[in-house]
Amino acid sequence: MTVTIGVHNSNPTLYHLSRLDYAQEELAALGETAAFHRYTDGVRTGPLLTDGVIDFGGTGSTPPITAQAAGHDIVYTAVSAPRPGHGALLVPADGPLRTAADLKGATVHLAIGSWQTHLVAKLLDGAGLSYATDITAVRSDEDSERRLRAREIDAWVAQGPQLVAALRTGAVRVLVPTIDVITDRSVFFARRDLAEQRPEIVAALVRALHRADDWAQAHPREAAETAAGDQGGAVDDWETALKALPWRVEGVTDAFLAEQQEAADIFARTGFIERPVTVADAVARAARAGQARP
Repeated sequence: MTVTIGVHNSNPTLYHLSRLDYAQEELAALGETAAFHRYTDGVRTGPLLTDGVIDFGGTGSTPPITAQAAGHDIVYTAVSAPRPGHGALLVPADGPLRTAADLKGATVHLAIGSWQTHLVAKLLDGAGLSYATDITAVRSDEDSERRLRAREIDAWVAQGPQLVAALRTGAVRVLVPTIDVITDRSVFFARRDLAEQRPEIVAALVRALHRADDWAQAHPREAAETAAGDQGGAVDDWETALKALPWRVEGVTDAFLAEQQEAADIFARTGFIERPVTVADAVARAARAGQARP
């Protein structure tokens, strides 16, 4: 069997795993092989799993929830530790916005459908505002930072090296660090048939994730040079951003599922997803019956 792993630039663990031999080595011990399917938008991970294009993938916190809401039968397999330095909501340094409540009526650039939607929706919900009606959410692009500095937009959710570069060059400030609102974890999930029928494959892939994280933590400069050469940006900014990541994969806990359920409930209230979901349904049946999770 060839196990196909989805890879996109927004998931750093999978990005570096695809350039190392660890997945191949772990699966070879089971008589299987690894292949990588590259795509650009992590929001597509659920459909790619359902369509059989990939067997295993990873994103931030929002795509697995929207995948469930769309009827994709996924199973959570692992999560990263919280990522306190990964992202932030930025505003002009000398602008009037000081609190989450001040965002009412604001135009906010963000990666719609990513963990950034979770951040903004929960932030607004806590301030008594709605993602659906109280802001104008616009998909961020390469011009978002310039538009923020020019006061053409009110706020921008930045992450990784883009966040590092924006803060380094000044004229913007952090309105809210992501970690003040959500844990901002990487989330890894698979098709249910793979997770339940071949749990040893999922366990092998999780071991490979651990090894990729260990490599990135031990080789931050090399990892930064690889990412900058492939994705653009300054190597120093990449290195700073990568060093801020926890590089630790954890199990799927009840606390994590509760975080996801809270997000799902907010998304349902605001209409970001068309129907409510029960996040605990995206757990392998053996785990729901009380056995250990992978």
